[in-house]
Amino acid sequence: PGPWSIPVESQIFYAVLLFSWTVYLWEAYLAHRQRMVYKRTRHVPAELGAIMDTETLEKSRLYQLDKSNFSFWSGLYSETEGTLILLLGGIPFLWRVSGAITAKVGLGSEYEISQSLVFLMLATLFSALTGLPWSIYNTFVIEEKHGFNQQTLGFFLKDAVKKFVVTQCILLPVTALLLYIIKIGGDYFFIYAWLFTLVVSLVLVTIYADYIAPLFDKFTPLPEGELKTEIERMAQSISFPLTKVYVVEGSKRSSHSNAYFYGFFKNKRIVLFDTLLEDYSPLNRSGESEAERGEDNGAAATAESESEMKPKTKVKKQGCNNPEVLAVLGHELGHWKLGHTVKNIVIGQMNSFLCFFLFAVLIGRKELFMAFGFYESQPTLIGLMIIFQFIFSPYNELLSFCLTVLSRRFEFQADAFARAMGRASELYSALIKLNKDNLGFPVADWLFSMWHYSHPPLLERLRALGGPKQD
Repeated sequence: PGPWSIPVESQIFYAVLLFSWTVYLWEAYLAHRQRMVYKRTRHVPAELGAIMDTETLEKSRLYQLDKSNFSFWSGLYSETEGTLILLLGGIPFLWRVSGAITAKVGLGSEYEISQSLVFLMLATLFSALTGLPWSIYNTFVIEEKHGFNQQTLGFFLKDAVKKFVVTQCILLPVTALLLYIIKIGGDYFFIYAWLFTLVVSLVLVTIYADYIAPLFDKFTPLPEGELKTEIERMAQSISFPLTKVYVVEGSKRSSHSNAYFYGFFKNKRIVLFDTLLEDYSPLNRSGESEAERGEDNGAAATAESESEMKPKTKVKKQGCNNPEVLAVLGHELGHWKLGHTVKNIVIGQMNSFLCFFLFAVLIGRKELFMAFGFYESQPTLIGLMIIFQFIFSPYNELLSFCLTVLSRRFEFQADAFARAMGRASELYSALIKLNKDNLGFPVADWLFSMWHYSHPPLLERLRALGGPKQD
């Protein structure tokens, strides 16, 4: 090499930085295009006249503008922080600090897994602390301003601590076992590592809703009644092995709504957010007299939950009626019946195997470690971070885009499934209601939506359903 040649490790380092900022600038450009749409669209487009009023459009426009501006500044901070960490040698510095901590308890450098766990805990703690002000601003300024936040600051902070502790309880032992498998796995360690992560992901999916989610939210069985009977009848009609239907108390965090199903084989459960159910959401009960409320289907919040929610000021009716809820579930069950869930799992695992295989090919390259300041040692955890997070980033961006395109295709197919069940008009009105409740903006820049939207824009979905009167 000549006197002006750049070392390979430096080429790798600056290529990573360059790509990272290129992605950021691309995202910023797309966001700018969408912001221009928000700023220009001040009147309801003609084809939306029947489904959206000017007041709702303006509320949605202002909400999305605030979110977009917040995303710009938080993204700029995140990108700058990441760049400074790399330029100032933050990763090797934290590794040395971790080594000093393990040395204090009598563990030398040969105890790499112990040092790796300390490193991981410190890195996630740093990430949690630097992200906290942004999260607080998003929740208590933006979401609060637009009527979505239902949390008190005390509940928010307690929740953040709980999330951090639960994450560490899962992350640290799983990482320790993964590193141990890589260490002892020999030439085919990548197969064992992939199988281990497959088992862990399946176990987590199985236990999440029963054992992890209830640590954060209250789940109650949907009471006997017309809605539950209709849900069970619909599940039976397509041979969906439904065992339980739960309502989760999402209203103590936010007025955003959702529904999902989980479970393997013959043990499926459906979870409905209370904010999705017109007759169930506590947010619909503010300002009502006891006589008006009548029987509230067992949805009265506990005293503890009430103390964690800020005083209710909402008076608008929110959520969907029972036929609309059934249409939304028809869409969700369509994902199951059409094999979308299994297809996503298979794609995810094929990707995971490919990444572990490429990791096995690259882990021996010392210049990868040297590029990020590791000249004396090549810790396995650092190798995983460098290769999965930095070296694979171009591939990850491409994969993410392809999965977004696939997701939109799946959403159209699930809508068509609900339509085939005779629920087109109910799904049509449910999509409009949910868009209004969540202040979704109905007009999207084509490039922004193509790159980001995992769900098709509202107008495209309504057109595909064929109109409000068509079943």
